[in-house]
Amino acid sequence: MKQQTWMISFEEVQALVGQAGVAIADCRFWLSEPERGYAAYEEGHLPGAVYFNLDLDLSSPLGAHGGRHPLPSPEMLSDRLGERGIDRETTVIIYDDQGGAMASRLWWLLQYVGHRGIVKVLDGGYSDWAKLGYPISTEQPSPAGRIYEPHVRPDLVVHMKDVKERLGRPGVVLIDSREPARYAGESEPIDPKAGHIPGAVNHFWRNGVDEAAGRWKSLVSQREAWERLVKEADEIIVYCGSGVTACPNVLSLWQSGYPRAKLYAGSWSDWCSYEDNPVATGEK
Repeated sequence: MKQQTWMISFEEVQALVGQAGVAIADCRFWLSEPERGYAAYEEGHLPGAVYFNLDLDLSSPLGAHGGRHPLPSPEMLSDRLGERGIDRETTVIIYDDQGGAMASRLWWLLQYVGHRGIVKVLDGGYSDWAKLGYPISTEQPSPAGRIYEPHVRPDLVVHMKDVKERLGRPGVVLIDSREPARYAGESEPIDPKAGHIPGAVNHFWRNGVDEAAGRWKSLVSQREAWERLVKEADEIIVYCGSGVTACPNVLSLWQSGYPRAKLYAGSWSDWCSYEDNPVATGEK
């Protein structure tokens, strides 16, 4: 049986540009410079691409809890998708310039709202696309609006209380997707507390990226890495700082043969917003 993959090559995307029923989504976003993504989109993007802003389109407004990038409501996300000419049957090709982190956020959200069309993440970023001479455009499309009818899959997400109930439960593997220093509590540049959820194991999301090639690692390599951590798991829960960079790990797990891996949407920024939640530090 052929291994499922949600990745797509530059060559395959080029062949789909301009085809009916295909939407290309630009998700470039820099956390430290929220306006930079759209500015980059205006300077150049894949032909026909529409832009999605992580803060404005792929997250709800901040609250006391829920993390730094709370999940958008299904209604809000459906509105954003429909405005950009996407319905449940549309083939959606997603890219960014952040190693797939932002693109994977939209990929996961589409799974969450029950998208029926094909969804693929570009295997490589915009910079490589442009550098290799593939077509770019500055024209901003005005797609005809569509109605997106969400069919939410609550089984794909867990929340703080769910995670807390599972602490120490045999067979539950909790994956922390942040860089090792943040996981260990040695550094915390963003959130008010340093450390990780007790019992979590660390698998930095960029481990799945071949930095030199600017592409994701092979499915074989991804699968081998996950087998060491989750092979015997009954349940896999993935988190990061705010529910964004956990998404490439969820994608990697799904296409490595673990399609029931779930996202803790609020992630560490939600967990540490509750004063009585336990915090662990160090390498374990």
